[in-house]
Amino acid sequence: MSILVYAEHLDGTCKKAAFEAVTYARKVADEMSLPCIALTIGDVGNAGELGTYGADRVLHAAANNHFDGQHHAKQIAHAATEVNAKVIILSHTSTGKALAGRLAVMLDAGLASGVNSLPDLSTGFRVKRSVYSGKAVATYELSSDMQVLSVMGNTFPAQANGTLAQVEQVESVQHESRITVQSVNKADGSVPLPEADLVVSGGRGFKGPENWDILLQLAEALGAATACSRPVADSGWRPHHEHVGQTGVAIRPNLYIAIGISGAIQHLGGVNNSKTIVVINKDPEAPFFKAADYGVVGDLFEVVPKLTAAVKAYKEGV
Repeated sequence: MSILVYAEHLDGTCKKAAFEAVTYARKVADEMSLPCIALTIGDVGNAGELGTYGADRVLHAAANNHFDGQHHAKQIAHAATEVNAKVIILSHTSTGKALAGRLAVMLDAGLASGVNSLPDLSTGFRVKRSVYSGKAVATYELSSDMQVLSVMGNTFPAQANGTLAQVEQVESVQHESRITVQSVNKADGSVPLPEADLVVSGGRGFKGPENWDILLQLAEALGAATACSRPVADSGWRPHHEHVGQTGVAIRPNLYIAIGISGAIQHLGGVNNSKTIVVINKDPEAPFFKAADYGVVGDLFEVVPKLTAAVKAYKEGV
């Protein structure tokens, strides 16, 4: 038996989500005294690096580089059968969400998505996940012979403490795709929001897109990704891929700075799993302050430039 982890890639490179998934799989493998096997699909230039994050073996299957959920699920299921996988681990990304249900059905496996704990093996196989927009924690007990888990990002930091692995080519499952890719449009930005450790986000308090440079300068000083509330995206001030919240992108950064955002429940639902939340708002009654770890009551047009200057001075050692 083994633990199989699917390591997804972006533009032919395994990145943070893949390394976190392999780190988690390594911990599960150690708990169950089983080998950890990673699988990549399509052209991946750095698949061997997965060994440094805990994979005992790295398998690779050739495929079209455009993601096809049906094909990838078949390929993962085939690999799981070949290596006698007890647990299949995915990242809880759009890719992982597209695969998890298909795999559970194909393999007659139990499924727990968005988990944020290692399995408790003392009385079976139990894992935990946040529910009700992070207001509660649910425990799932899986009684099937095989389990499929998708792991929330920024829950188990990637740990590189191994060595490069030799990549093994495996049989590619034949699949006649019903998907035709005509064009690909990608959002700009160096770090996808779900993978960002630091996020600076703005709301209607900025009064208009012409003032957004104030936020961008702070984000640049911190090395943070940028985000916004839904009204800002709906108004066209910022692109929709930056919209975070229950109806946008759900994130779990180490630091989330909300500037000029009141803190409606829909917004909180997508960001309240952040490890530290800082709120800057001139309204002391803004709901966001109840969820904040730190809060600044003040005019963002005065506070944020001073904060940016302080960050730059700190980094320059002034």
